[in-house]
Amino acid sequence: MLTPAGDAGPLLWLDEDDRTHLDLWTDSAEEQRAEVERLLALGATRVEWEYPEGADFVVLADPEGNLFCVINTAAG
Repeated sequence: MLTPAGDAGPLLWLDEDDRTHLDLWTDSAEEQRAEVERLLALGATRVEWEYPEGADFVVLADPEGNLFCVINTAAG
C-alpha cells in the first residue's frame, strides 16, 4: 500500500487479484455521492459487488475495466 504524505490524496493499493486498485477518498457521504455521479458522467460504470453491511465504499470501473473505489472516510 502506498499512502500519500500527510494522509491526503488518493491511496494506491496493490494486491494479488487486480494488481492495481485506486481508492479515492471523500470527506462525507454527500461528497461521495457527488463524486460517484461525476465519475459515472465521465464514463465510469458501477460494478456489481457484494458489499458488507455498512460499507463505506462504492466500487466502480473505468472505461477499460480497471476497478477503483470511492470511499467515504467519515463513515469509518
